[in-house]
Amino acid sequence: MGDVSTTVVVILAVAWPLVGLLSGLVMARRGYDPMWVLIALPLGPLFVPIALERIRRRPGVAEFGPTGAPPARADGAVGPRVLVGLDGSTHSSRALDTVIELFGPRCGLLVLAEVVPFDVAEAVTPGGVDDAARRLAEVAAEVRVAGGVHTEVLTGPPGPALRRFAEDQDMDLLVVARRGNGRSARMLGSVSTDLVERSAVPVLVIGPEDADPTVGAADR
Repeated sequence: MGDVSTTVVVILAVAWPLVGLLSGLVMARRGYDPMWVLIALPLGPLFVPIALERIRRRPGVAEFGPTGAPPARADGAVGPRVLVGLDGSTHSSRALDTVIELFGPRCGLLVLAEVVPFDVAEAVTPGGVDDAARRLAEVAAEVRVAGGVHTEVLTGPPGPALRRFAEDQDMDLLVVARRGNGRSARMLGSVSTDLVERSAVPVLVIGPEDADPTVGAADR
């Protein structure tokens, strides 16, 4: 009887945090702060209802820029409608630079978007969303294209948020930077891989400047 009790205790000791860990990781993949994993670990199965309630939320727009939502495609409009995902990094800056080099003033519409976690968008104080909007506005002020530049702060997991926005807004091309294949990318999912595999809108992935040309060629 003692051996059975010990076995049960061991199983519970392993299963309890494991259930919490898996629940926290699912939330992280669905657009929430990875710090939820630390909360989920001690709660174990008790955290499952919390995770289930939150992962039902869908990606969307946290805040439109000063020019509002992108206009609908006009009859006779020329030039591609391009969405660029930015995050303030030098990698994403290269993505925007590439778009400017490829299309320049011929771009029919350029939308710059940054994605923030659900937690940031739902915070009582909108500091995180405001910070993202400010970064986008600073970048947009330096860009000139024929069709105009719009900025939007999206919320949710980056891949699905960008995919959904690109499809809803009838974009012709979605451009993002690829950061590589580090541990965080393996754990939480690669944005560029998600987009390449699932986006209904064509995707252009810009690799790191010092990327090995023999690695990840399919992505680039």
